[in-house]
Amino acid sequence: MSKSSSLSSDKPLRRQPQQQRGKQRVEKILIAAAEVFAEAGFAAATIQQIADRANTAVGSIYQFFPDKLAIFNDIFAEHMRLEECIEADFFAQKIDRPLDRGISEYIDAYAVYYEEPIPRCIVVQYYLQPIGGMESMMADIPNLQSISYKRHANFYRQRNPNLSVAKSELLSEVAHKIVQGLVPNAIKSDEKYRQEIYAEIKDVLYGYLNPHIGDHLLQVCNQLMICPDCQSDRVAKNGRQQGKQRYVCKGCGRQFLDRYTQRGYPLEIRHRCLALHAQGISFREIERQTGVDCNTVINWVKSLS
Repeated sequence: MSKSSSLSSDKPLRRQPQQQRGKQRVEKILIAAAEVFAEAGFAAATIQQIADRANTAVGSIYQFFPDKLAIFNDIFAEHMRLEECIEADFFAQKIDRPLDRGISEYIDAYAVYYEEPIPRCIVVQYYLQPIGGMESMMADIPNLQSISYKRHANFYRQRNPNLSVAKSELLSEVAHKIVQGLVPNAIKSDEKYRQEIYAEIKDVLYGYLNPHIGDHLLQVCNQLMICPDCQSDRVAKNGRQQGKQRYVCKGCGRQFLDRYTQRGYPLEIRHRCLALHAQGISFREIERQTGVDCNTVINWVKSLS
């Protein structure tokens, strides 16, 4: 469900927080606002309700945000950063992993992610109860969606080099719209029905994509390598690193490996740590609650900055 953008706003943050305590206060306000927006709706929500949920004064909110739209703008930007982590984790895995497993892991990652206040708010407010005038403020969304479609299309062509660019991009767009159309219905359902919808999404995607990028079409030894930055196929081999083939893009100069090994904690643990941090929980307390080293959590937070 990639919609990587932020709302255009003529009223930016009044004061950018410099110290960690100020940043944590802003994060706490964003979490509280996301919950209020999702429950009451953007139009009905008030700054007072957000202040009460964040356990802070109204004046504290106005120190950082001039109005509700500015708050929503930052909520959307945070959604963009967190969603990019999901995409990066997905594309860092081996290209030849079984298609059904890849689809299942991808949908599961989003299922966990959309349990959090900020992404849930985006689904409710953008997909289910659009804010008036949002379409005009987010006119660049189609271009950003196109970038996401191309990224997935490149992945498809690496699994099946015989796919044309046009066909792979069409497959990607349709697959995205299947997810975008069904996930909002899952979000507003109870837990049991939500899981049933996610299972159906996996089945639909597998049935749709398998004839084109199924495991039977993998050509691991003759993959079409595409630059992850500029999407160029003008790529040359550039030695090996730890048993993996290294490539260099002749277009932009980016160096990359043919595959990356997934390491570290499961994605749901990472999301939980980031959610606790956004609620103002200290790094030491996050370590105590989750067992994840506080320095690892700090690095995750820095990667979103």
